[in-house]
Amino acid sequence: MPIDRRRFLVASASLAVIIGGTGRAAAQSYGQSYTATSDEGRAVANMRLPGEITGEIPALRGVTYVGPREAETTIYEFFDFNCPYCRKAGADLASLASSDPTLRIGLVHNPILSVQSAQAAKVALAVQRKLGSAAAWNLYGQLLGRPGRIDGPGALDAATALGLPKPEAEGIADSEEVRAALKSHMKMAADLGLYATPSYVLGNTGILGHPGARSLARMIASLRRCDRIAC
Repeated sequence: MPIDRRRFLVASASLAVIIGGTGRAAAQSYGQSYTATSDEGRAVANMRLPGEITGEIPALRGVTYVGPREAETTIYEFFDFNCPYCRKAGADLASLASSDPTLRIGLVHNPILSVQSAQAAKVALAVQRKLGSAAAWNLYGQLLGRPGRIDGPGALDAATALGLPKPEAEGIADSEEVRAALKSHMKMAADLGLYATPSYVLGNTGILGHPGARSLARMIASLRRCDRIAC
């Protein structure tokens, strides 16, 4: 996907949603609403979030889901394809999806690191729109499993391998529908104060950074037990 002036401005405008705006919850400071530790034993930054905002996440268009639609527990990852920790998070989420078939995972794009990240996100949204969540989940795993920078051309190649012809993928990726979806994803991240990637929303709690697979599993188990990430 060549970076022409129009596409650069579109991506930059989307990035400005995060960089330039405070959002409805971003002015609040993430500390530790609940005592939670990472797999390495470090404190995990987390904060109670307004239910009226987290309740809007399921209405976002273009979220990639894996797991049963009727699941009682859903964890949302807000991620950037070029975030180093997102690679580990992607592998850990895949493991969670395999080990916990009752869990639903939602992937929300938050490409705050670069224009290349925004381009890749647009391609992923195109795959989601045309081929559905199973293909978009596959693309997510493939891209995060590759070494090096992830950009539009690389994402287009991966989308083509999944069965979406490059011209069609480019057209959908540059559509107003995809631009609006990406903007809404990033605005939601800003509204929730999710200024790090990856970040998670589990119940009505925001979690900054990737705490590790075991830590996430503990939080999910606690949410099911007492409706909090730590009982």
